[in-house]
Amino acid sequence: MTILPVIPISPDKPDAVITRRRPSMPPRHLADLDLDARKAAVAALGEPAFRAKQLSTHYFGRFVRDASAMTDLPAASRDRITADLLPTLLTPIREQDCDDGATRKTLWKLHDGALVESVLMGYSNRVTACVSSQAGCGMACPFCATGQQGLTRNLSVAEIVDQCVYLAGVAASGVVTGSPPRLSRVVFMGMGEPLANYPRVIEAVRRLTTPAPEGLGLSQRHITVSTVGLVPAMRRLIAEQLSVTLALSLHAPDDDLRDELVPVNQRWKVAEVLDAAFDYAAQTGRRVSIEYALIRDVNDQPWRADLLGRLLHGKLAHVNLIPLNPTPGSKWDASPKPVEREFVRRLLAAGVETTVRDTRGREIDGACGQLAAGELTQAGADGVAADAEVAQ
Repeated sequence: MTILPVIPISPDKPDAVITRRRPSMPPRHLADLDLDARKAAVAALGEPAFRAKQLSTHYFGRFVRDASAMTDLPAASRDRITADLLPTLLTPIREQDCDDGATRKTLWKLHDGALVESVLMGYSNRVTACVSSQAGCGMACPFCATGQQGLTRNLSVAEIVDQCVYLAGVAASGVVTGSPPRLSRVVFMGMGEPLANYPRVIEAVRRLTTPAPEGLGLSQRHITVSTVGLVPAMRRLIAEQLSVTLALSLHAPDDDLRDELVPVNQRWKVAEVLDAAFDYAAQTGRRVSIEYALIRDVNDQPWRADLLGRLLHGKLAHVNLIPLNPTPGSKWDASPKPVEREFVRRLLAAGVETTVRDTRGREIDGACGQLAAGELTQAGADGVAADAEVAQ
C-alpha cells in the first residue's frame, strides 16, 4: 500500500496539517449527463425536452457556463436550471500566464475547498488543455509536487469536463495570441492519476469526444490519457476500444530505481507495465508515449538510456523526454543539456523515436501541483498566524 505524505503548513511546524472541510463530491451538473439524461432532467423540472439541447448548445457549443447569460431561456427557467443542472463547480482563485500569453495556468477551488489546476498551452497549429482528474494524487512520486500533497479526492465527470469547457472558451476569445482560436487537444496530465479515477475519466473522455451539442466534439486521437502504470486499468482501457493516446510515465527503465521514483512499481514491475502498454498499442494501432522526466544524476545515466532503448526497440512507442521542472525546496533538478543530448542520441541510435518536451511555465509554477502546493502552504501559514492572534 502506498503511504501518503503529510502536507506541512509551515516549515517551522512540519507536523501541522491544514484543516479543510471534509472532501465531498459536487452536485449533479449538465456535463455529468448524456443528452437523453439531460432531457429527462429538464422534464423533471417541468421544462420542455428541447431545453436540453438549448442548454447543451450553450455549454458545449458556445462555452457558456453561466445560465444567467443564456438569454434565450425564460428568466424563471434559468433560475430552476441553474439550481439543478448548472451549479458552480470551479471557482478560479489564481490565474497566471507566461510565454507572451501562450501558457496560462489556473488554480481552481472546488465546492468543498479542494484545489486543482489546469493549463492552457497555445502553439502555432494547436491549443492544448492539460487538465486534472483528481484533487491531489495518491501515487506519491517524490519528484512531483502533486504526489507530495497526497490524495484529497477524485473529480467528478463534470469537474473534469468543466475545466475543458472553460479553457475552450479562453481559446475561443482569441487571447492566446499566435494560436488557432479553438481548443484542439486535451491531455490528462494535470493533478492526479487518471486511471485511479477510471470510470469518471472514461466518461469525461466520451463527453469531450461526442459531437456538439452533446459533447465538445474533439477527436479521440487528440486526447491523451496518462498513467504511472496501473496495469489492471490499462488492460481495462484496451477493452474500451477508444483511440486515445496512452502515455506511460515510466521515468526509469530498471525496477530498482523505478521502485523509488514511481512507488506503484513495487506492485507492477517495469516488464509488466510495458507489456500492458505494448498490448494497448497493438490493439489500437496507437503509438504509446513513454514519458521520462530527466533528473540530474538520478535517471540520466548513459546505461539507462541504452537499457530503455533495448526495451523499446521495434515497439510502437516513442519517448517523450521531459526536462524536470523543479519544485521549490526539492532536491530534484533537471539534467544538464549535454547529458540530455547524449540520452537522446543513444535512444535514437537504438532506433527509438525520441522528442524533448517543450519546457513551458517555469515562471508561473508550471510543474504539476506547484500552484496548489503554494496555496496550501500560504493557507496554513495564515491559519497559524490567526491562531497566534487569537491566543494573544
